[in-house]
Amino acid sequence: MLMKYLCTAFFCVFLIVNHATGKEFTEHDMAHYRERIKSMFYHAYNSYLENAYPYDELRPLTCDGQDTWGSFSLTLIDALDTLLILGNKTEFQRVASVLQENINFDSDVNASVFETNIRVVGGLLSAHLLSKKAGMELEAGWPCSGPLLRMAEEAARKLLPAFQTPTGMPYGTVNLLRGVNPTETPVTCTAGVGTFILEFSTLSRLTGDPVFEKVARKALRELWKTRSDIGLVGNHIDVISSKWVAQDAGIGAGVDSYFEYLVKGAILLQDEELHSMFLEYDKAIRNYTKYDDWYFWVQMHKGTVSMPVFQSLEAFWPGLQSLIGDLDSAMKTFLNYYTVWKQFGGLPEFYSIPQGYTVDKREGYPLRPELIESAMYLYRATADPTLLQLGRDVVESIEKISRVDCGFATVKDVRDHKLDNRMESFFLAETVKYLYLLFDPDNFLHNDGSHFDTVSGPHGDCVLGAGGYVFNTEAHPLDPAALHCCSRARAERWEIEEILSGEREPPKSQTSSTGEPHEQTERIVLQDRKKRKMPVLSCPSQPFSSKLSILGQVFSTENT
Repeated sequence: MLMKYLCTAFFCVFLIVNHATGKEFTEHDMAHYRERIKSMFYHAYNSYLENAYPYDELRPLTCDGQDTWGSFSLTLIDALDTLLILGNKTEFQRVASVLQENINFDSDVNASVFETNIRVVGGLLSAHLLSKKAGMELEAGWPCSGPLLRMAEEAARKLLPAFQTPTGMPYGTVNLLRGVNPTETPVTCTAGVGTFILEFSTLSRLTGDPVFEKVARKALRELWKTRSDIGLVGNHIDVISSKWVAQDAGIGAGVDSYFEYLVKGAILLQDEELHSMFLEYDKAIRNYTKYDDWYFWVQMHKGTVSMPVFQSLEAFWPGLQSLIGDLDSAMKTFLNYYTVWKQFGGLPEFYSIPQGYTVDKREGYPLRPELIESAMYLYRATADPTLLQLGRDVVESIEKISRVDCGFATVKDVRDHKLDNRMESFFLAETVKYLYLLFDPDNFLHNDGSHFDTVSGPHGDCVLGAGGYVFNTEAHPLDPAALHCCSRARAERWEIEEILSGEREPPKSQTSSTGEPHEQTERIVLQDRKKRKMPVLSCPSQPFSSKLSILGQVFSTENT
């Protein structure tokens, strides 16, 4: 039963009360698991500091480190906001200073454009926006300026050469010193094209430089144009020719965060275009890939099944469904995935749905967060104790199977629980974070608007930290209110720049008072629709007519 619980000046909160059978967790139980999860974090984090820093990642079986994504001390960046979420302001401040002193992006390193964006740019942006909460000394103009923001901007600028293609869709790899290698392959995955709008729009609206949001939007729009006649996209695309190289369509590896960013971008930016795009995809996904609450891989033009497998990366989907209010479908799919977890004590990378078993050479479990992420979102929306049971099972399983003297090791094979010598940075950025948030209903990230900070922004007082945080795909939370705070007076300048560059016709007599960057004249038309007056939301952001939820909070144009 959907019950309206609370309506504040910032958003309306809806909770679903579900009296599902299962063990009820007491406050004591919740506190017990929070402490267990903290202990897991510090065992992994301290092992990295003692044995692997300044390398990107810890190798827990040999107690040493390795560089994996560009030699950025990546685990330190990825773990920074988790420190604050666990309540450790002192270490947050120390690490923020260490990163400012030691990270150098002017290096002759070939870096993944996708991974650098979600982990480095996203991690630095999140840390910047959480700096006040962490008790750091703030420079004048924060949150629209600051050392961590400048680091995020510097890292993102190193990625911009990748977007210089005929289509605007980026290459997959860039050299941080020399740009794109002339021999770089033009083939990249779908997610590698469509997973920039959160970080790049945040950068543009905090710094006032529109280039980041522009390239991210152009890439999204070009990708949208390539969908098949039945509304699906493939897995890998040629960014020069816009031709699909791999035509398997699904919601898992190589595609996943593209759909995620359409929904979360719509929430963060209050953007109806992105929301409409996702709804069109969602319709095609349900029509062609969904079978008994599982999602298969199909041929993007014909809709015929190509791989009847569940990939562990697909486990984010129930959480995404919860953000658009499709809770019944989300819970059914989540329970399917949970049965796989129970079968092995973890999710194998590939699971054959017809055979009910692992797929050859895809039996590993690198301690991924996606199922826990969905549990966290769904628990905020439903309070179903089954979701806490999943969290309990994850804690017990990881502790039993993966814990070693120097951290937590990837499971090489879920059938016999043999281990591999790697602890990916997302274990501290996502897995532990979502576990902790699942068992911590009073965490500041779950704020319902009853607590907030007021700061003096460059254009007047701003309300920050009131809730509604949007997580990027590496679980780095972004505060939508900060974007509004910094971008209110910049729309006019952006419009003038577009007029002078010939990208926009001069306006006739109407002016905008939304305070957000003006959209480009070109818009993608999904269907004919009558123009309607857009009511103002009870949130500090531009009007948006659709209902979207985040962490159980529902943004609605009703009751405004």
